[in-house]
Amino acid sequence: MTFDRLDLLLIVLGLAAAAATLAGGALALRLAGRIHLILGFSAGAVMGVALLDLLPEALELSAGRIGAVTACVALGFMAYLTADRALAMSGPGARRGHLGAGSLTIHSITDGLAIGLSFQVSPAAAAVVTLAVLAHDVSDGINTVNVSLAGMAGRTWARRWLLADAAAPLVGILLSRLVSVPRGALALMLAAFAGFFLCIGATELIPASHERHPRAWTTIATLAGCGTIWVVVRLANFGATP
Repeated sequence: MTFDRLDLLLIVLGLAAAAATLAGGALALRLAGRIHLILGFSAGAVMGVALLDLLPEALELSAGRIGAVTACVALGFMAYLTADRALAMSGPGARRGHLGAGSLTIHSITDGLAIGLSFQVSPAAAAVVTLAVLAHDVSDGINTVNVSLAGMAGRTWARRWLLADAAAPLVGILLSRLVSVPRGALALMLAAFAGFFLCIGATELIPASHERHPRAWTTIATLAGCGTIWVVVRLANFGATP
């Protein structure tokens, strides 16, 4: 494959996504003393990404296959819940944290794929997708660290997963230069990730934040996290409007 200006641009965007993810993760590690608020914010951000970003995008790409999309959301939710409960029943440990952080990291690979594939559509579409990915990569870093910590993976593993999550968009961008994902398959992938994230938010992050500090501020933080993703999605859609 010939290395051209587009390849260079994509590498720069991948590095920018990595920097945004690392910044979010560093913030979460630095503010560990306020972990209840960070967990609450992460819960809102994760569920906001699922409901306001991934699910609408999946429905748009599915060409009217609403039943298939919603089935994949349910399948993703139940698959994550089953794996999480199985790990919990096997005894205490860090594996639940690895499961959540691993899911978020795989999602970040699809973010990179989205950036790379959007350049195959048009420069305008690429600009909008890139803006949306960079904007929520900060919360991706926060979420990856918090899911690791909530699952008792520890700060060392939280840092390792943060590095993996930071590198994931660049991996996805590089893969986009080698493969072409059909719109229908991408729609079902996004729907499954929406189910994963709904489960992470509802069964892990929200209970963890409330258990650590059951006061109104944790609820406000969750609303703020969801609201932040709503603003990001609105700005991206505004940029896409002719």
